[in-house]
Amino acid sequence: MSKNNVLIYCELTDNNTVADISLELCTKGRQLATRLQGRLQAAVLGHDAAEAVKSLSPYGVDDIFVADDPRLAPYRTLPHFSVLSKLIGEQQPGIVLFGASSVGRDLAPRISSCLRCGLTADCTALEIGDHTDAKTQKQYKDILLQIRPAFGGNIIATIVTPETLPQMATVREGVMKKEIYDPNYTSTVHNVEVSLNKADDEAVVILSREIEAKRIDIKGAPIIVAGGYGMGSRENFALLHDLAQLIGGSVGATRAAVDAGFCEPERQIGQTGVTVRPKLYIACGISGAVQHRAGMDQSAKIISINTDPDAPINAIADYTIIGDAMTVIPQFMTAYKNNLK
Repeated sequence: MSKNNVLIYCELTDNNTVADISLELCTKGRQLATRLQGRLQAAVLGHDAAEAVKSLSPYGVDDIFVADDPRLAPYRTLPHFSVLSKLIGEQQPGIVLFGASSVGRDLAPRISSCLRCGLTADCTALEIGDHTDAKTQKQYKDILLQIRPAFGGNIIATIVTPETLPQMATVREGVMKKEIYDPNYTSTVHNVEVSLNKADDEAVVILSREIEAKRIDIKGAPIIVAGGYGMGSRENFALLHDLAQLIGGSVGATRAAVDAGFCEPERQIGQTGVTVRPKLYIACGISGAVQHRAGMDQSAKIISINTDPDAPINAIADYTIIGDAMTVIPQFMTAYKNNLK
C-alpha cells in the first residue's frame, strides 16, 4: 500500500490479449511510478489470460494482480466493478488509470463514485508536478497533473484532484507511446480471489455474442491522406483514396468532413475520433481546428495542402502547399509516378 504506486486497469481484447491502450498506459505509468519512486501495478480481470499476463512484464510492471474467473469474461460491468473496487481499496494506490474505451468509460466513473474520488476523462497527457491552490495558497507536491482539451478544444486544461485518493483518469487511445521498458523485466504476480454476490453476477446475462472484425482501422497506418470539409464533396474524397492507394496509405478525415457525409465515421481523426502518429500525414483541405490537431500533431512529417496560407494547420506542417487540393493532388500523383519509372 502506497500513495506513490500507480495502478493500471488492463483491458483484454476478445483474443485475450492486452489492449493497446492499456500497454500505452503501462508505458506512461512506468514513467509516473519512477518519478514518484513507487511501484507500477496492473490489474488483469478475465479468464485464461496467462499469455496476456506475461506480456505485461516487459513494460516495467512491478505487480500484476490477476483475477481469473469465467464470470469475468467477457466484460460485464458489475463483476468487474466488484473485483476492481475491492482491489483498489486494499492496495490504496495513489493513481489509477483506465483507457478511454467503451469499457474504461463504463467502469472508471463507477469506481470513482464508489471511492468518492475525482476522475478526469479523456486525458491527452499526464505528468507529475506541484500545485498551489489559488484561493487557499495550500501547496501540493508530486500530484498527478491531468491534461485534456476543454471548452470544445479551445483550451488545454490541467486538472488536479489532490484532496482525494486515488487520483483517477481515463486516457484516449493513441495519445501516448507504447514502448518496451525492459524485455527481461520481472514482475510479481498476485492471484486475486473472486467473490461475487448473486446480484452482481446475474444482473446482466450474456445470451450470445457476435464479433465483427473492424472494417476500417487507420490507427497504425504509416501514411495517412486526410481530408477536411474543404474537399467539398464525397465525390472529391475519391481523389484522396486514389492518392492513398498509390503511395500505400490510408484515408482519414476531420469531424466536419464526416458530419458532411464525405466519408465513414471510422476514419475520423481528432479529439472525438482516433489519434494517429503516422510517418507521413498529408492534410488536404483541412483548416486545422485544435480538436483535429489533437489527434494528429505527433505525426513525424506533415504536409498541408490548403488554399488559405493562414490556416492553423500550416503552423504545425513541415511543408505547406498553397493551392486547391483538387489541382495539387493530381500533379502530386503524376510526379510520384514519374519518379517510379
